[in-house]
Amino acid sequence: MKLGWIFALALALPLAACKKKDSNAFAGIVFDVGGIDDKSFNESAHRGLMRAKNELGIAVEYYEPKQPADRKTGLRRFSGDKVPIIIGVGFIFTDEIVAAAKDFKDLRFACVDMSDKADLPPNVLALKFREEEGSFLVGALAALRTQTKKVGFVGGMNVPLIHKFEAGFKAGVKQVASDVEIFVNYVGETPEAFQDPEKGKSLALGQYKSGADIIYHASGKSGMGVFEAAKEEKKFAIGVDSDQYSSAPGHVLTSMIKRVDVAVYETIKSVKEGKFQGGTRVFGLADDGIGFVYDQNNKSLIPEGDYKKVLALRDEIIAGKIKVPSTR
Repeated sequence: MKLGWIFALALALPLAACKKKDSNAFAGIVFDVGGIDDKSFNESAHRGLMRAKNELGIAVEYYEPKQPADRKTGLRRFSGDKVPIIIGVGFIFTDEIVAAAKDFKDLRFACVDMSDKADLPPNVLALKFREEEGSFLVGALAALRTQTKKVGFVGGMNVPLIHKFEAGFKAGVKQVASDVEIFVNYVGETPEAFQDPEKGKSLALGQYKSGADIIYHASGKSGMGVFEAAKEEKKFAIGVDSDQYSSAPGHVLTSMIKRVDVAVYETIKSVKEGKFQGGTRVFGLADDGIGFVYDQNNKSLIPEGDYKKVLALRDEIIAGKIKVPSTR
């Protein structure tokens, strides 16, 4: 009897990072390290997956890596199970998804924030966002609301993707007030920079101590440290990807929304309807793939006049009157 329990436990261990197996799954998502409770883009991707499950009537699976090597394990598991559409969340999946797509040409793959690849296989869809557009808007709002004429940006990994957030934020600040000083720090140079709340808090405290009263973060779970610093210093922070108000109620001025959930849902739907096309799809302000939060939680922090000024800037971006930079 004891040997039976040991054998059962041994069989269960390899699945520890994975949701219970569903052999009929139509869609599978492999999250980045951090899991679905990162209050950021993993969580948003999960919402899109659940929406697809409920509205399209399909079975779904997800895999939560516990360490970087698990990303490949998740992709290969779904590929071996012949899941029709497999999605990786994060640019770090780029090479692994391309490799899997070449080995499993009968399946469809998508990658959120996929790095540019000239030789993208026809069964791969790169899901990209104009993060700089939403970052521009929250930068403008920060410039309108700062009392110290000093604001900050805390990025996660020092890579071109996060530079888009920084570039847009800076441009938005300067569009409104050229005399506002902007502090910039990055958590690190590796993917672990998105999982270091302690370092995020340390960087944010340094910026607040230097006079910043509003800090925008684009740093994954490291941003939880930024919110902790905002609460301690009684200052403001700006969230990213999802509505992060609940992370520090009363101290989150707004959040730049990146609709990963919409991208995930639309991708799965296209496969379900037989309309999937490989290549690149970009989501921005014009198609509500990007935005910022203004609701019952934070509207008391944002005067209506300032809100309308930001909306006017949004309309100018959509109309092409304002060109938002995507590089530093």
